[in-house]
Amino acid sequence: MVVFYRRMPKFEYLKPGSLEGALNILKDNDAQQFRVYAGGTDLMPKLKKRDIEVPRAVVDLKGLPNLDYIRYGDEEGLSIGALATVYDVSNSPLVKEKYPALAQGAASIASVHIQNRATIVGNICSASPSADSAPSLLAMGAEVRCLSHAGERTLSLDNFFAGPNKNNLLPGEIVKEIRVPPLKPGTKGVYLKLSPRGKMDLALVGVAVVGRVEENRVREVCISLGGVSPTPVRACLAENELNGTNLDERSIIRAAEIASGECSPSFRRASVEYRCMMVEVLVKRGLQSLLAG
Repeated sequence: MVVFYRRMPKFEYLKPGSLEGALNILKDNDAQQFRVYAGGTDLMPKLKKRDIEVPRAVVDLKGLPNLDYIRYGDEEGLSIGALATVYDVSNSPLVKEKYPALAQGAASIASVHIQNRATIVGNICSASPSADSAPSLLAMGAEVRCLSHAGERTLSLDNFFAGPNKNNLLPGEIVKEIRVPPLKPGTKGVYLKLSPRGKMDLALVGVAVVGRVEENRVREVCISLGGVSPTPVRACLAENELNGTNLDERSIIRAAEIASGECSPSFRRASVEYRCMMVEVLVKRGLQSLLAG
């Protein structure tokens, strides 16, 4: 079998030395002539395969100072800078303790080599329906802080995704950080992924379950699904079925069945029926983990 490897197309390479410099470059980006990246693990393969239009220039943010932070405060919650790597987030003692579902999602992304190059912000900006960090962040009410030459705005993550591989960033905007609110005491979470080759492959199904259960009664629960809709989505009907009720095997089975009906997977890489079935299985396992304590 002959394998044909395309050469990288021609484009300019720009590496600003400051955040202000990057925003100045992008301020006239209405024609999308610039492509921003931090790790390049998603952008460069797409350019080489011609999956996206070749830009006039790519803008490398990797060298910008003071954007690789992972911070936490009891009032403001978690802040993840634009250059914080997937590896740093997945191995952060802070994230593991306060937001275990996010640490699990980050650890599910590709190899250690990729994790040390890729960023969590980049994983979100790529807007892949199968992005492993997205379900956990969505279930925890994350927001993205967007900057441009014109100013700043904040978008909730559920309003950030516009479709498969599309986000709602305006021309000239970049995401400076992801913010996750503090979770209430007693909140637990888990991310579960199904893929043919474990973390080395895209998720056929990704499920995040984040909730607070007291004396087997559901005080609050969020269920998010990845890989089974045009964008990562919340299983709101399943959540409503559970909130305020006793969490037992019967209610878990019922909620998992409802969640499986809230997705709309494509037939690529697996049948629709199989993926819906696996949503039911993984949601059930996630809810059982809350019950187990």
